[in-house]
Amino acid sequence: MDALIPLFAAEFLGKPAWIWLTFLGIVVALLAFDLGVLHKGDKEIGVRESLLLSAGYISVALIFGAWVWWYLGAQSGMDYYTGFMIEKSLSMDNVFVIALIFTFFAIPRQYQHRVLFWGILGVIVLRAIMIGLGATLVSQFSWVLYLFGAFLIFTGIKMWIIADHMPDIANNPLLKFLKRHMRVTDGLRGNAFWVQEADPASGKLERFATPLFLALVLIEFVDLVFAVDSVPAIFAITTDPFIVYTSNIFAILGLRALYFALAAMIHRFKYLKYALALVLVFIGSKIFLVGVIGKIPPVISLSVTFGLIAGGVLVSLWKTRGQPTAGTPT
Repeated sequence: MDALIPLFAAEFLGKPAWIWLTFLGIVVALLAFDLGVLHKGDKEIGVRESLLLSAGYISVALIFGAWVWWYLGAQSGMDYYTGFMIEKSLSMDNVFVIALIFTFFAIPRQYQHRVLFWGILGVIVLRAIMIGLGATLVSQFSWVLYLFGAFLIFTGIKMWIIADHMPDIANNPLLKFLKRHMRVTDGLRGNAFWVQEADPASGKLERFATPLFLALVLIEFVDLVFAVDSVPAIFAITTDPFIVYTSNIFAILGLRALYFALAAMIHRFKYLKYALALVLVFIGSKIFLVGVIGKIPPVISLSVTFGLIAGGVLVSLWKTRGQPTAGTPT
């Protein structure tokens, strides 16, 4: 037992190993409770359950942020909450695309949670790789932050220009590649990602992917694309890998839980993209303003980010008032 103490105290990416293990333990416990207790079988998740589950995830995230504030200091706490808010907001676009993917593949509601759950596991690994790589680059080459800043400004401007653009799932290059190189069933096979079936041409038993698996791969790909925006955005707030990673993962966990409530009213947030575009431009500009006016205090970053996002939500709800609630994708 005594031999383990130095191991837990050893630093990993600037923080003691026990802090990282504590965070991962919380995430594993949440996912185990979600899948093993709340959702043992396939069932439709209603709006009420979605809101309650999301409230639980958000409560844990906020409590964890309070602990970060107490243990690591006010600066880290403020950075955590800012990163959490930015990732939560940027992921709203992610929810919209996920809804389109489920609709395209005609995934019934009772199977959607299974896809989102396994997608979370991929997110945890992919974000860890991207954030670890980003942290290494920033620590070795400080000028990389300026590249992040320029990229965020460019992305924000691009997001503003193509805010009304609708993704074309059918012509997605990854989907075309998968269909060319994999055997895919002509429809769903329950909740299975893979099945053994006779090949129509040869009659031999072969392994086939199902549309449920294609949906999972596309959702993972979409998250990877969105991470290219959100990870640099949080590195522009703080270069602490622990704050970047924990705020990212907690924001995504809560948003996936909220999906079933949010998907039914995503059309009511059509102007939020413009607010998110301004957030990206603001965060990217911060990096270049450091040399002119000095580092912008975290409380100002958090206030501006919150103000822009709240403004985008309020304008969206006002402009789309009276519109009927859309049905949750089936």
